[in-house]
Amino acid sequence: MTIPTRYPIGTLGEPWDEDARNQWRARQERQRGYDADIVSRIRALAEHYDEIAYGQLDYGDDAYALYALRSRAFDPKLPAALVTGGVHGYETSGVMGVLDFLETRAARYAGKVNLLAVPCVSPWAYERVSRWNHDAIDPNRSFHANSPAREAAALMALVGTTQAGFLLHIDLHETTDSDEREFRPALAARDGKAFEPGEVPDGFYLVDDSANPQPAFQQAVIAAVAQVTHIAPPDAKGEIIGSPIVAQGVIAYPLAELGLCTSITGARYTTITEVYPDSPRTTPEECVRAQVAALCAGLDYAIAHP
Repeated sequence: MTIPTRYPIGTLGEPWDEDARNQWRARQERQRGYDADIVSRIRALAEHYDEIAYGQLDYGDDAYALYALRSRAFDPKLPAALVTGGVHGYETSGVMGVLDFLETRAARYAGKVNLLAVPCVSPWAYERVSRWNHDAIDPNRSFHANSPAREAAALMALVGTTQAGFLLHIDLHETTDSDEREFRPALAARDGKAFEPGEVPDGFYLVDDSANPQPAFQQAVIAAVAQVTHIAPPDAKGEIIGSPIVAQGVIAYPLAELGLCTSITGARYTTITEVYPDSPRTTPEECVRAQVAALCAGLDYAIAHP
C-alpha cells in the first residue's frame, strides 16, 4: 500500500477554504448507483416492512431520498433495535450487511423486538465510494445538536420520532486500505495538520462505548463473528487503530463525545463493527456474512438480557 507524503489539495498547514473543498468535490466521481443497488432492494423489502422516507439530500444537481425500513407490527410494548449502515458511504459491507440481514434473517425477530433499519445513511458518499459527504464533512463525527451533516441530522430526527425505547443500536462499518491511502491524508489536509501514518488492522473488531461499557455483549458478538471471519489482533503496542484493546477484538471510544452514530439512541447495548475487506484472508462476501452474524448475535444477546 502506497501512502502519500502530502495530499494534493490545499496549502500545507492551512485548513481548507471553499476553493479547496470545490477541488476535492471535483475529484469525487460517481462509481455506482444508489437507486439501482440499494433503493431497489428497499422497495422489494417494503412488502414485509414499513418503508419510511425520512428525508432528502439535495446536493447541486443530485437529489437523494433517505429511506428506513421499520417492523410492520411495531409494538410500543417491545424494545426497539436500530441497525445502520453506510454512515461512511464507501464501507460497502455495512450497507449490504443491513440489506442481507433484512432479506434473510430479520424475520426471526418478529414479535421480540421492533426493528428500525437504515441501510445507507450517506447515499452521495455511497455512489462516490467516499467517507465524507458532499460538504467534505464526516457524518460519523457529526451526530450532535446543530449537526453540520445533513445525513446525521436527518437520522437523529428519525430516531426522535420512534415511539419505543431503544435496547440496541449496531452500526456497521469497515476499515480499509483506503483509510490510510486516501481518507486520513485528506482529513489531515482539510484540517491543516500533518498526516501521521497508522496501521490498518487485519480482521474484524468492535468499538464499545467507554461511557457505557458492555463487555459481555461485545464478546458475544465477537464469538459469533469468529465463526465467520478472523478477529483482528492488537498491534505491537497492544492497540487497534491507536486505542488499547479492552478485550479480544474490542476497543472503546466515548461515543457521544465524538459525535458517533451509536450515541443517538441512548440504548443499553451499542457497538460499531469494523471489518477489513482488503485482507488476503477474507472476501467481500465473507465480510457481509460477518456483518450479518454480528447483527444476529447482538440482537440475540440483547433480547436475552434486556
